[in-house]
Amino acid sequence: MGKMLRFTQGIGFLLMVAGTSLQAAEVMLKQGDIELRADLELAEGKSVKEGVVLMLHGTLAHNRMEIMQNVAELLKDNGYNTLNINLSYALDQRPSQMLDCSIEHQHKHEDAVAELEAWMRWLKEQGASKVALLGHSRGGNQVAWFAAEKDSTLLDKVVMVAPATWDSNKATTDYEERYKKPLATVMTEAQKLVDAGKGNTVMELPGFVYCEKAKATADAVISYYRDDKRKNTPDLLSPIKKPMLIVMGSADAVVADLPSKLEGIKQDNLTIETVEGADHFFLDLYADELVEKTTHFLDW
Repeated sequence: MGKMLRFTQGIGFLLMVAGTSLQAAEVMLKQGDIELRADLELAEGKSVKEGVVLMLHGTLAHNRMEIMQNVAELLKDNGYNTLNINLSYALDQRPSQMLDCSIEHQHKHEDAVAELEAWMRWLKEQGASKVALLGHSRGGNQVAWFAAEKDSTLLDKVVMVAPATWDSNKATTDYEERYKKPLATVMTEAQKLVDAGKGNTVMELPGFVYCEKAKATADAVISYYRDDKRKNTPDLLSPIKKPMLIVMGSADAVVADLPSKLEGIKQDNLTIETVEGADHFFLDLYADELVEKTTHFLDW
């Protein structure tokens, strides 16, 4: 990124709206006590006014990981503007790298919905005519969550790439197998703290999400591990009114149960596509096929 621009909510983005000489920039947006980060890429001859694909990465990841950069570049090559956001995980100006497992985890799964809302509001202020949401993995679930519960007149379409699924029994089994402690015990301890109004208390844990020997607040533990059907993307589809695309990889072992969970779901506004041979991250030429299906669906 050759430019970095900082904004607070409500400040205009005149440079990029007014012309296209600035094609790429890192954008900083103030939300509460922290600054959010995103990479804005304008396609040749395009401005924000002509629409933006708002992109969200997966679990504890970042906006410059390979799949996100590949998709952003390919979308740009096909004439689409992108705003590739970097979730804060409750950290000020979080860098574009995998989240450091040694931090005290204070973030919650649903924080992403609030950050998406902040960026949607910002894009509206910049004069964007329409926005498509595109999320990968957990980000796919989070953009679906936004579309189901927030929506927006600005929101045009929703693309979920290998979106996350949720099964409480599997989560319980996986936690105990990996971290050698019953998840129920951890949840009971966390819930007691939350009920006592001490949800911000940091717990010493054998593991949290992908992190071993982690520290996380009770609120964070409850958020990521409670049984909530909204974490299962197929359960979010029914209330979404905008056109939706789900793209799966036939060799995806991360959300291997996604095809079976989508069986029987019939909605006029839902398109389901499979990229044969692709795994969870759509590397190399699989990214080209993913973007081809996406641009055909967006059709801007």
